[in-house]
Amino acid sequence: MLHRLPLSSVVVLAMLAASVVPASAADVIVGLITKTNTNPFFVKMKEGADGKAKELGVKLSSFAGKVDGDNQSQVEAIESLIAAGAKGILITPNDSAAIVPTIRKARDAGILVIALDTPLQPTDAADATFATDNFKAGELIGSWAKSTLGDKAAGAKIAMLDLSKNNVTVDVLRDTGFLKGFGIAVKDPKVNGSETDKRIAGHDVTAGNEEGGRRAMENLLQKEPAINLVYTINEPAAAGAYEALKAVGKDKGTLVVSVDGGCPGVKNVKAGIIGATSMQFPLLMASKGVEAVVEFAKSGKKPEKTPGLDFFDTGVQLITDKPVPGLPSKTSEEGLRMCWG
Repeated sequence: MLHRLPLSSVVVLAMLAASVVPASAADVIVGLITKTNTNPFFVKMKEGADGKAKELGVKLSSFAGKVDGDNQSQVEAIESLIAAGAKGILITPNDSAAIVPTIRKARDAGILVIALDTPLQPTDAADATFATDNFKAGELIGSWAKSTLGDKAAGAKIAMLDLSKNNVTVDVLRDTGFLKGFGIAVKDPKVNGSETDKRIAGHDVTAGNEEGGRRAMENLLQKEPAINLVYTINEPAAAGAYEALKAVGKDKGTLVVSVDGGCPGVKNVKAGIIGATSMQFPLLMASKGVEAVVEFAKSGKKPEKTPGLDFFDTGVQLITDKPVPGLPSKTSEEGLRMCWG
Protein backbone atom coordinates (compact mmCIF):
# COMPACT_ATOMS: atom_id res chain seq x y z
CA MET A 1 0.00 0.00 0.00
CA LEU A 2 1.29 3.46 -0.87
CA HIS A 3 1.25 6.09 1.86
CA ARG A 4 0.96 9.65 0.73
CA LEU A 5 2.89 12.27 2.65
CA PRO A 6 1.01 15.35 3.80
CA LEU A 7 1.53 18.33 1.50
CA SER A 8 3.44 20.18 4.25
CA SER A 9 5.96 17.35 4.50
CA VAL A 10 6.45 17.30 0.73
CA VAL A 11 7.20 21.02 0.79
CA VAL A 12 9.71 20.63 3.63
CA LEU A 13 11.48 17.76 1.84
CA ALA A 14 11.63 19.75 -1.37
CA MET A 15 13.21 22.68 0.47
CA LEU A 16 15.79 20.41 2.09
CA ALA A 17 16.66 18.83 -1.24
CA ALA A 18 17.11 22.25 -2.80
CA SER A 19 19.45 23.27 0.00
CA VAL A 20 21.91 20.46 -0.74
CA VAL A 21 21.88 20.70 -4.54
CA PRO A 22 25.22 22.22 -5.67
CA ALA A 23 25.02 25.67 -7.20
CA SER A 24 25.19 25.81 -10.97
CA ALA A 25 28.53 26.82 -12.45
CA ALA A 26 27.18 30.27 -13.26
CA ASP A 27 26.57 30.84 -9.53
CA VAL A 28 30.13 29.94 -8.51
CA ILE A 29 32.41 32.87 -7.69
CA VAL A 30 36.15 32.20 -7.59
CA GLY A 31 38.39 34.87 -6.13
CA LEU A 32 41.97 35.36 -7.32
CA ILE A 33 44.23 37.57 -5.19
CA THR A 34 47.79 38.09 -6.43
CA LYS A 35 50.70 39.97 -4.88
CA THR A 36 50.60 42.61 -7.63
CA ASN A 37 49.05 42.94 -11.08
CA THR A 38 52.26 44.09 -12.79
CA ASN A 39 54.76 41.23 -12.32
CA PRO A 40 54.58 38.99 -15.44
CA PHE A 41 54.33 35.94 -13.17
CA PHE A 42 51.04 37.17 -11.73
CA VAL A 43 49.82 38.43 -15.09
CA LYS A 44 50.20 34.89 -16.41
CA MET A 45 48.57 33.49 -13.29
CA LYS A 46 45.53 35.70 -13.89
CA GLU A 47 45.49 34.61 -17.54
CA GLY A 48 45.40 30.97 -16.47
CA ALA A 49 42.58 31.59 -14.00
CA ASP A 50 40.59 33.65 -16.53
CA GLY A 51 40.87 30.99 -19.20
CA LYS A 52 39.82 28.13 -16.93
CA ALA A 53 36.94 30.16 -15.40
CA LYS A 54 35.55 30.87 -18.88
CA GLU A 55 35.95 27.23 -19.89
CA LEU A 56 34.05 26.04 -16.82
CA GLY A 57 31.47 28.83 -16.89
CA VAL A 58 32.23 30.32 -13.48
CA LYS A 59 32.79 33.92 -12.42
CA LEU A 60 36.34 35.06 -11.59
CA SER A 61 36.81 38.10 -9.35
CA SER A 62 40.43 39.31 -9.40
CA PHE A 63 42.28 41.49 -6.89
CA ALA A 64 45.93 42.39 -6.29
CA GLY A 65 48.13 44.18 -3.80
CA LYS A 66 49.34 47.63 -4.81
CA VAL A 67 52.96 46.53 -4.41
CA ASP A 68 54.73 43.35 -3.38
CA GLY A 69 54.33 43.22 0.40
CA ASP A 70 50.95 45.01 0.53
CA ASN A 71 49.01 42.90 3.03
CA GLN A 72 46.16 45.35 3.71
CA SER A 73 44.86 45.32 0.13
CA GLN A 74 44.73 41.53 0.27
CA VAL A 75 42.84 41.63 3.58
CA GLU A 76 40.27 43.94 1.99
CA ALA A 77 40.00 41.67 -1.06
CA ILE A 78 39.23 38.62 1.09
CA GLU A 79 36.59 40.54 3.03
CA SER A 80 34.98 41.60 -0.27
CA LEU A 81 34.92 37.99 -1.48
CA ILE A 82 33.38 36.77 1.78
CA ALA A 83 30.64 39.38 1.41
CA ALA A 84 30.09 38.37 -2.24
CA GLY A 85 29.57 34.70 -1.32
CA ALA A 86 32.64 33.34 -3.10
CA LYS A 87 33.02 29.55 -3.16
CA GLY A 88 36.79 29.65 -3.27
CA ILE A 89 39.75 32.00 -2.95
CA LEU A 90 43.11 31.55 -4.68
CA ILE A 91 45.78 33.74 -3.12
CA THR A 92 49.50 34.47 -3.44
CA PRO A 93 49.99 36.06 -0.01
CA ASN A 94 52.09 39.19 0.36
CA ASP A 95 52.61 38.38 4.03
CA SER A 96 52.13 34.67 4.59
CA ALA A 97 51.68 35.04 8.37
CA ALA A 98 49.83 38.36 8.71
CA ILE A 99 47.09 37.29 6.27
CA VAL A 100 46.21 34.14 8.26
CA PRO A 101 43.54 35.65 10.60
CA THR A 102 41.61 36.92 7.57
CA ILE A 103 42.06 33.58 5.79
CA ARG A 104 40.54 31.96 8.88
CA LYS A 105 37.45 34.16 8.53
CA ALA A 106 37.02 33.02 4.94
CA ARG A 107 37.33 29.35 5.83
CA ASP A 108 34.91 29.78 8.74
CA ALA A 109 32.46 31.14 6.17
CA GLY A 110 32.75 27.86 4.21
CA ILE A 111 35.07 29.19 1.51
CA LEU A 112 37.79 26.93 0.09
CA VAL A 113 41.14 28.74 0.33
CA ILE A 114 44.08 27.69 -1.84
CA ALA A 115 47.48 29.36 -1.55
CA LEU A 116 49.20 29.70 -4.93
CA ASP A 117 53.01 29.76 -5.21
CA THR A 118 53.61 31.07 -1.66
CA PRO A 119 52.60 28.82 1.28
CA LEU A 120 50.96 30.36 4.32
CA GLN A 121 52.54 30.26 7.76
CA PRO A 122 51.55 27.71 8.92
CA THR A 123 50.95 25.88 5.64
CA ASP A 124 47.73 24.29 6.91
CA ALA A 125 46.17 27.72 7.41
CA ALA A 126 44.96 27.17 3.82
CA ASP A 127 42.89 24.21 2.68
CA ALA A 128 45.56 23.49 0.07
CA THR A 129 48.67 24.95 -1.57
CA PHE A 130 49.35 24.74 -5.31
CA ALA A 131 52.97 25.69 -5.87
CA THR A 132 56.37 25.15 -7.32
CA ASP A 133 58.60 23.18 -4.99
CA ASN A 134 60.41 26.42 -4.18
CA PHE A 135 63.05 24.70 -2.07
CA LYS A 136 63.86 22.40 -4.99
CA ALA A 137 63.91 25.39 -7.36
CA GLY A 138 66.57 27.02 -5.19
CA GLU A 139 68.44 23.76 -4.73
CA LEU A 140 68.67 23.22 -8.51
CA ILE A 141 70.34 26.57 -9.18
CA GLY A 142 72.58 26.15 -6.12
CA SER A 143 73.77 22.76 -7.33
CA TRP A 144 74.27 24.13 -10.84
CA ALA A 145 76.34 27.05 -9.53
CA LYS A 146 78.52 24.81 -7.38
CA SER A 147 79.21 22.41 -10.27
CA THR A 148 79.84 25.28 -12.70
CA LEU A 149 82.37 26.96 -10.39
CA GLY A 150 84.11 23.64 -9.69
CA ASP A 151 87.21 24.17 -7.55
CA LYS A 152 86.43 27.90 -7.32
CA ALA A 153 83.28 27.14 -5.28
CA ALA A 154 85.37 26.79 -2.13
CA GLY A 155 86.42 30.45 -2.39
CA ALA A 156 83.24 31.91 -3.82
CA LYS A 157 81.92 35.31 -2.75
CA ILE A 158 78.14 35.09 -2.88
CA ALA A 159 75.54 37.86 -2.94
CA MET A 160 72.05 36.85 -1.78
CA LEU A 161 69.35 39.03 -3.31
CA ASP A 162 66.15 38.17 -1.45
CA LEU A 163 62.57 39.45 -1.65
CA SER A 164 61.96 41.24 1.65
CA LYS A 165 62.83 41.29 5.32
CA ASN A 166 59.59 39.54 6.29
CA ASN A 167 60.86 35.98 5.75
CA VAL A 168 58.00 35.20 3.37
CA THR A 169 57.87 31.43 2.83
CA VAL A 170 58.63 31.47 -0.91
CA ASP A 171 61.57 33.80 -0.25
CA VAL A 172 63.07 31.64 2.49
CA LEU A 173 62.49 28.37 0.64
CA ARG A 174 64.33 29.53 -2.49
CA ASP A 175 67.13 31.13 -0.47
CA THR A 176 67.75 28.13 1.77
CA GLY A 177 67.31 25.69 -1.13
CA PHE A 178 70.03 27.52 -3.05
CA LEU A 179 72.37 27.37 -0.05
CA LYS A 180 71.78 23.66 0.43
CA GLY A 181 72.40 23.03 -3.26
CA PHE A 182 75.67 24.95 -3.00
CA GLY A 183 76.67 23.00 0.11
CA ILE A 184 76.26 25.76 2.71
CA ALA A 185 74.67 24.91 6.07
CA VAL A 186 71.70 26.97 7.25
CA LYS A 187 71.25 27.44 11.00
CA ASP A 188 67.54 28.32 10.88
CA PRO A 189 65.68 27.13 7.74
CA LYS A 190 62.84 29.57 8.41
CA VAL A 191 64.98 32.72 8.49
CA ASN A 192 67.05 34.25 5.69
CA GLY A 193 70.61 35.10 6.66
CA SER A 194 71.01 32.62 9.51
CA GLU A 195 73.99 30.91 7.85
CA THR A 196 77.51 31.72 9.08
CA ASP A 197 79.56 30.59 6.07
CA LYS A 198 82.19 33.22 5.19
CA ARG A 199 81.49 32.78 1.49
CA ILE A 200 78.24 34.73 1.90
CA ALA A 201 79.06 38.38 1.16
CA GLY A 202 75.68 39.46 2.47
CA HIS A 203 71.92 39.60 1.96
CA ASP A 204 69.87 42.51 0.64
CA VAL A 205 66.23 42.85 -0.42
CA THR A 206 64.87 43.62 -3.88
CA ALA A 207 61.04 43.70 -3.60
CA GLY A 208 61.23 41.29 -6.53
CA ASN A 209 61.74 43.99 -9.15
CA GLU A 210 64.52 45.27 -11.39
CA GLU A 211 65.12 48.54 -9.56
CA GLY A 212 65.37 46.68 -6.25
CA GLY A 213 67.79 44.16 -7.77
CA ARG A 214 70.04 46.95 -9.03
CA ARG A 215 70.04 48.77 -5.71
CA ALA A 216 70.67 45.60 -3.68
CA MET A 217 73.54 44.58 -5.95
CA GLU A 218 75.12 48.03 -5.66
CA ASN A 219 74.90 47.83 -1.87
CA LEU A 220 76.53 44.42 -1.69
CA LEU A 221 79.29 45.33 -4.15
CA GLN A 222 80.23 48.23 -1.91
CA LYS A 223 80.53 45.79 0.96
CA GLU A 224 82.37 43.08 -1.03
CA PRO A 225 83.77 44.03 -4.47
CA ALA A 226 85.01 40.46 -5.06
CA ILE A 227 81.49 38.98 -5.45
CA ASN A 228 81.51 36.34 -8.20
CA LEU A 229 78.15 34.57 -7.68
CA VAL A 230 74.72 36.18 -7.32
CA TYR A 231 71.58 34.40 -6.17
CA THR A 232 68.36 36.28 -6.97
CA ILE A 233 64.80 35.65 -5.77
CA ASN A 234 63.43 36.13 -9.31
CA GLU A 235 64.38 37.17 -12.82
CA PRO A 236 63.42 40.88 -12.63
CA ALA A 237 65.78 41.18 -9.65
CA ALA A 238 68.42 39.28 -11.66
CA ALA A 239 68.10 41.76 -14.53
CA GLY A 240 68.68 44.67 -12.14
CA ALA A 241 71.64 42.93 -10.51
CA TYR A 242 73.21 42.39 -13.92
CA GLU A 243 72.93 46.10 -14.74
CA ALA A 244 74.74 46.96 -11.50
CA LEU A 245 77.46 44.41 -12.28
CA LYS A 246 77.83 45.71 -15.82
CA ALA A 247 78.19 49.29 -14.58
CA VAL A 248 81.37 48.33 -12.70
CA GLY A 249 82.71 45.92 -15.31
CA LYS A 250 81.92 42.73 -13.37
CA ASP A 251 79.26 41.32 -15.69
CA LYS A 252 81.63 38.91 -17.48
CA GLY A 253 83.17 37.23 -14.46
CA THR A 254 80.11 36.82 -12.24
CA LEU A 255 77.54 34.03 -12.32
CA VAL A 256 73.90 35.06 -11.82
CA VAL A 257 71.23 32.48 -11.00
CA SER A 258 67.51 32.91 -10.49
CA VAL A 259 64.01 31.43 -10.33
CA ASP A 260 60.92 32.12 -12.48
CA GLY A 261 61.00 30.91 -16.08
CA GLY A 262 59.37 34.00 -17.56
CA CYS A 263 60.14 34.62 -21.24
CA PRO A 264 62.24 37.76 -20.51
CA GLY A 265 64.27 35.72 -18.01
CA VAL A 266 64.78 32.81 -20.39
CA LYS A 267 65.91 35.30 -23.05
CA ASN A 268 68.46 36.53 -20.49
CA VAL A 269 69.67 32.95 -20.11
CA LYS A 270 70.10 32.80 -23.88
CA ALA A 271 71.99 36.13 -23.80
CA GLY A 272 74.31 34.91 -21.03
CA ILE A 273 73.00 37.44 -18.48
CA ILE A 274 71.55 34.69 -16.27
CA GLY A 275 73.54 31.47 -16.06
CA ALA A 276 70.65 29.26 -14.98
CA THR A 277 67.08 29.66 -13.82
CA SER A 278 64.46 27.35 -12.35
CA MET A 279 61.25 27.55 -14.37
CA GLN A 280 57.89 27.41 -12.64
CA PHE A 281 54.41 27.24 -14.13
CA PRO A 282 52.02 29.95 -12.84
CA LEU A 283 49.33 29.37 -15.46
CA LEU A 284 49.03 25.75 -14.31
CA MET A 285 48.83 26.78 -10.64
CA ALA A 286 45.92 29.10 -11.30
CA SER A 287 44.00 26.89 -13.75
CA LYS A 288 44.28 23.89 -11.41
CA GLY A 289 43.14 26.15 -8.57
CA VAL A 290 39.98 27.16 -10.42
CA GLU A 291 39.26 23.51 -11.24
CA ALA A 292 39.63 22.64 -7.54
CA VAL A 293 37.16 25.34 -6.47
CA VAL A 294 34.59 24.17 -9.02
CA GLU A 295 34.96 20.58 -7.82
CA PHE A 296 34.56 21.74 -4.23
CA ALA A 297 31.40 23.64 -5.17
CA LYS A 298 29.95 20.51 -6.80
CA SER A 299 30.99 17.78 -4.39
CA GLY A 300 32.57 19.34 -1.30
CA LYS A 301 35.83 17.52 -2.12
CA LYS A 302 39.06 19.34 -1.27
CA PRO A 303 42.31 19.01 -3.27
CA GLU A 304 44.84 16.34 -2.38
CA LYS A 305 48.56 16.87 -1.80
CA THR A 306 51.36 15.47 -3.91
CA PRO A 307 52.55 12.27 -2.17
CA GLY A 308 55.41 13.01 0.22
CA LEU A 309 54.80 16.78 0.19
CA ASP A 310 52.53 19.13 2.11
CA PHE A 311 51.32 20.83 -1.09
CA PHE A 312 50.29 20.07 -4.68
CA ASP A 313 53.49 20.31 -6.75
CA THR A 314 53.03 22.09 -10.09
CA GLY A 315 56.58 21.32 -11.25
CA VAL A 316 59.97 22.99 -11.76
CA GLN A 317 62.51 22.78 -14.61
CA LEU A 318 66.15 23.89 -14.68
CA ILE A 319 66.93 26.06 -17.74
CA THR A 320 70.54 26.67 -18.77
CA ASP A 321 72.75 26.63 -21.85
CA LYS A 322 75.66 25.32 -19.77
CA PRO A 323 74.47 21.93 -18.51
CA VAL A 324 76.39 20.10 -15.79
CA PRO A 325 76.68 16.32 -15.33
CA GLY A 326 74.04 14.68 -13.15
CA LEU A 327 71.65 17.64 -13.20
CA PRO A 328 68.86 17.35 -15.80
CA SER A 329 68.16 20.63 -17.61
CA LYS A 330 66.69 22.13 -20.76
CA THR A 331 68.28 24.72 -23.04
CA SER A 332 67.09 28.30 -23.40
CA GLU A 333 65.68 27.38 -26.83
CA GLU A 334 63.57 24.68 -25.21
CA GLY A 335 62.73 27.07 -22.40
CA LEU A 336 61.44 29.70 -24.82
CA ARG A 337 58.84 27.18 -25.99
CA MET A 338 57.70 26.63 -22.41
CA CYS A 339 58.02 30.09 -20.86
CA TRP A 340 55.37 32.59 -19.78
CA GLY A 341 55.06 36.37 -19.77
